[in-house]
Amino acid sequence: MERFKSLHKRREDARKLNHEQVVEEDRVSKLPSNFEAKRRRQEWELEEIEARKDAETKGEDFDRIKALNTQADVADKIDTSKRKRKNPDKGFSSYEAMSVRQYERLTNNLKPNMETYNNMKEVVGADQFYPTADTLIQGSHYPTDSSLNKLVEDVKGQMKKRDQYHRRRMFDPDSQVDYINERNRKFNQKLERFYGDYTEDIKEDLERGTAI
Repeated sequence: MERFKSLHKRREDARKLNHEQVVEEDRVSKLPSNFEAKRRRQEWELEEIEARKDAETKGEDFDRIKALNTQADVADKIDTSKRKRKNPDKGFSSYEAMSVRQYERLTNNLKPNMETYNNMKEVVGADQFYPTADTLIQGSHYPTDSSLNKLVEDVKGQMKKRDQYHRRRMFDPDSQVDYINERNRKFNQKLERFYGDYTEDIKEDLERGTAI
């Protein structure tokens, strides 16, 4: 009886342990896929907050200490990852912001010739080179031929880029006409995309019969 009671107790303990493991596995399976990474991230943030408080208490610069304790290759990887995550184009928010982005993009591509600039300023004079509302003579300095050519090339480049990004689909005169209007053309394209592989034989038979 003592042996039977011992075996019975071991069976109950095993059943209880098995039930706890099943419950734990079910709980883990219902967690998000990034739960462990998120938990480690939160633990790392808590440790960093505690270390920052400890450094402030001691009167030390936490960022400097952290940089000194970070390996160079790890720092390069972190910096590269930050640059990849940073999106300079935040999309359309307003026409004003779009104009500012366009202005910054165009001005960043400018490479002024400082030698020509300084020579022109010496010839004209600083007072006339930087006109104000009180300046009587306007147009005292003029662009050079190379600057004008550079402006022309830049304008042509902008026009070419606008043509490339034009959203309107151009009409192909060599394509087969199997539609009666624009709406029917788009509908036929959708049918061809989804059912073209299944109806190819039927379509060929109909065309062959019509030709005969």
